[in-house]
Amino acid sequence: MIKGIIFDYGGTLDSRGDHWSEVLWRGYVEAGAEVDKAAFRDAYVYAERELARTRHILPQHNFRDVLLIKVGIELEYLANAGKIRLDDSTVLAQKIAGYGYDAARRCIEEARAVLETLSARYPLVLVSNFYGNIESVLADFGISRYFKTVIESAVAGVRKPDPHIFQLGVDALGLSPEEVLVVGDSYKKDILPAESIGCRVAWLKGKGWSDDEDAIVHPAIIAELSDVVTLLQQP
Repeated sequence: MIKGIIFDYGGTLDSRGDHWSEVLWRGYVEAGAEVDKAAFRDAYVYAERELARTRHILPQHNFRDVLLIKVGIELEYLANAGKIRLDDSTVLAQKIAGYGYDAARRCIEEARAVLETLSARYPLVLVSNFYGNIESVLADFGISRYFKTVIESAVAGVRKPDPHIFQLGVDALGLSPEEVLVVGDSYKKDILPAESIGCRVAWLKGKGWSDDEDAIVHPAIIAELSDVVTLLQQP
């Protein structure tokens, strides 16, 4: 019997299961950035590594701030590679970050009803790979109150796919792993490590980073976040 739930954040609550590279790519297209997808993906990886190396994102930054910083790094990379004009980058960054922030807000509004329903019945914990500012992001979107505890990789000192970060979530709930449902969007970073410590899982599967992950099948795949409510109503 499930007695508590661990939610992932990015990709699960804010993008309907789609990898955030896909969301930002749609933002690039919408903004009219004349960049091919392969070059964009290179820039995306570069920015993620740069954010891991250097502290660009501060605790007070909300998600719009995060996107402006991240997209700014991507566009600088693309400009240095001769893929865009540096003069265009400021306007493009604003458009792309705005697109991503609005997309996230719409998804969060959809997720809010699910969190409201579930938090009335179960204690919820958030476990996320993030930059040290997840509390500011949750506060900006107005969903902090649904979570008993927030465990963030930059604060906890452990990152997915290390199963220990999920064990920290289980411990915060005061439950055994088999009493906990983990809801996430990443097979490698959420589903496999959570299962490895004995948790039950629900995989919100959208468009992933790779074709290999898109091809994976699993009995715990759900199509939308509200399916978690239906799943927990089953005997």
